[in-house]
Amino acid sequence: MNSSKKIISQILLYTAVIAIVAFCLFPFLQMVSVSVKDIHDRANPSLIPKEIHLDAYKEILGFAEVDEAQSASIQNILKNPNLIDAQRDAILKKYENKNPFPFPRFMLNSFIFATVSTFISMTCAIFAAYAMARMEFRGMSIMRRGTLFVYLLGGVILMVPLYQMGAKLGLINNKVGVFIFMMLIYVMQTIPLALYMLGNYFRDIPYSIEEAAMIDGCTKLQTITKIIIPLSKPILVTVFVYCFIIGWNEYLYASVFLKPFGEMRTLSIAINELFFSKNDIWDRIMAASTLTLAPVLVFFFTFSKNMVAGMSDGGVKG
Repeated sequence: MNSSKKIISQILLYTAVIAIVAFCLFPFLQMVSVSVKDIHDRANPSLIPKEIHLDAYKEILGFAEVDEAQSASIQNILKNPNLIDAQRDAILKKYENKNPFPFPRFMLNSFIFATVSTFISMTCAIFAAYAMARMEFRGMSIMRRGTLFVYLLGGVILMVPLYQMGAKLGLINNKVGVFIFMMLIYVMQTIPLALYMLGNYFRDIPYSIEEAAMIDGCTKLQTITKIIIPLSKPILVTVFVYCFIIGWNEYLYASVFLKPFGEMRTLSIAINELFFSKNDIWDRIMAASTLTLAPVLVFFFTFSKNMVAGMSDGGVKG
């Protein structure tokens, strides 16, 4: 009787897990499916396309130039008898630009912003987290608890004061200034998480390892670089991935400070340009969304094995 109940409970558990996973994966599968369908197959609700077409990816990445004015969808619009000559000329003019959506440049911008801010955050967080984990100083408890206070405030609340600060400092009127200001904002968003995760990990590293290093003549800086950092590779990889994802997906501040500088736009805001360019076709939109998601998945699956804490276990011989 107990075994039958156990089997039923396991079946229900696995069914619930499969249902939740399928529910979460369906939007992503649908996104990929539409991105490889042709114009005649997009209305098909099936996730399996009748024939795989990579034209959308080639055009988005700049490997192929597709004259959308000659495509079937645009031709259908131009054949509308209700269109006047002015409207028809406006439609044709809209598609004269052969590269209205420089996706590789936007992806490079996102990568630069996310990577640079992540390295700055991690560099500062390593030393700050070590100080809070190993040293005693006045106000340490307040600082330790206050690192996460920034997450209690929504980004919209901070937008106005940050904009005023940037305007008064003259950092939002030129490319160099806005880049520096955005780096400060991204670091402000990521360093509390890095401090929290690294501080908790550093406190679990046996202090006897550091004492042995100091007996051998290592300074504090050498102890951090030669002992703490090598022992903390798993958590460093984890923090890097999380901070990178925050910077990669950031939208609110980028939409305000980077919008005036078109060539500096990141993917999170530039993706909206698809709706106002010659690429405003569903397969192009889904292809761009898939490519935007791809780096995050690559980072996650590449470093998933390293995203495990506890590398210092057994570091001290009994």
